[in-house]
Amino acid sequence: MVTKTIYLIRHGQTDYNKQGIVQGSGVDTNLNEIGQLQAKAFFQSYHHIPFEIIYTSSLKRTHQTVEPFKEKNIPTEILPELNEINWGELEGKIPSEFSKKQFYQQVTRWREGYLNESVNGGETPLQMHERQKKGLQIIENNNISPILICMHGRAMRGFLCLLTGQALSKMDDFPHDNLCLYILEKSNSDLHYSIKIKNSLDHLQHI
Repeated sequence: MVTKTIYLIRHGQTDYNKQGIVQGSGVDTNLNEIGQLQAKAFFQSYHHIPFEIIYTSSLKRTHQTVEPFKEKNIPTEILPELNEINWGELEGKIPSEFSKKQFYQQVTRWREGYLNESVNGGETPLQMHERQKKGLQIIENNNISPILICMHGRAMRGFLCLLTGQALSKMDDFPHDNLCLYILEKSNSDLHYSIKIKNSLDHLQHI
C-alpha cells in the first residue's frame, strides 16, 4: 500500500532562465509572464489533487509558482533546506564563453564523483545534500499525503537522488524543465521512493 505520495515540481520560468543566467540560492528572481502562465496551467491540471501541505524553498520563484493554490487554503511551509545550490561567482551574471566553460567543467567533475568541490564562493553538492537530508526529515515527520514540493533545478536533481537512493553523482540522470513534474511514491516497507512520472510537461502543452 502506498503511504506517501510526493508531487515534486520545479519553479516556473524567470527572465534569468530565459537568458541562460545562473540563479542559484543567492539570486531571488520573480517569475516572468511565461512562468506565471505555467503556474496557472499547473494549477488548472492538478487543483483537484487533495494536497495536505505544500513545501517551498525560501526563494520567491517557488512561492509564486504555487500562488494559485492559496485560494484552496492548503497549509504552506517554507523550507530553506530546499533552496537552490549556491553557484558562487557564477550567479546573476550574463553568461560568457569562460563562465559557460567553468559551469560545465564543474558539472562534469560532479558527475565524476568530486562532490566536495564547488564553484569559487559556492556550495558543494555534499553541503547541499546534508541540508536536504534535514529538509526531508521534516517532510517525512509529517505523516501526511499527498504533498506538493516546489524547488529548483540543481537542487531538485540532488533531492531526487536522495528520495530514490541514487548516488549524488547521478544528479544529471534526472532531466528537468521549468514547471516540470515528478510524482514519487513510497510505502512503509520501502526505504526509498519510486518515480511514477518523470519530468512531465503535459500540463503545459497549451502554453
